[in-house]
Amino acid sequence: MENYHFIRIVGKGSYGEVNLVRHKTDRKQYVVKKLNLTTSSRRERRAAEQEAQLLSQLRHPNIVTYRESWEGDDRKLYIVMGFCEGGDLYQRLKQQKGELLPERQVVEWFVQIAMALQYLHEKRILHRDLKTQNIFLTKTNIIKVGDLGIA
Repeated sequence: MENYHFIRIVGKGSYGEVNLVRHKTDRKQYVVKKLNLTTSSRRERRAAEQEAQLLSQLRHPNIVTYRESWEGDDRKLYIVMGFCEGGDLYQRLKQQKGELLPERQVVEWFVQIAMALQYLHEKRILHRDLKTQNIFLTKTNIIKVGDLGIA
C-alpha cells in the first residue's frame, strides 16, 4: 500500500473493507478491496482471487476497471479498482425517495448494463450476483458493473 494514500473507508463487510485511496504518482483516486486471508473462509478467498483474476483480463467501458492486486505481508489480499464517484445504483435509487427517474436515464443505464453483460457472456462469464449494490456510477452517470467475486 506504499504507493497509495488512504482517504477513507467506503465499505465494510464480512470479507473485509473497501478503502478510497489516491495513488501517490498519478494522483488518481481508486478503491482498494482488502480481504483478510487469515480470517476469511475458503469460499471468500476464492471469490476475491477470482475477482482479481477476472478483472485483470476484462476491458469494457461499463465494467469496473482493474489496476492491480497483490497479497501483502499482512496476509491480506488487495485489489485496486477504479473509483466510481457516483456511488452504487442502490443508493442512487434510494436518493430518489419515490420520485421516478427520467425515462431517458433509465434506458441509458439499462443499455449500458446490457452491454456489460453481453461482453461478459461473450467471454463465457456469468455474473451471478447482479444487483443494484453491484452496479456503480461514475460522476458523469456512466454505469460500471462490479463485484465479480462469484462470477
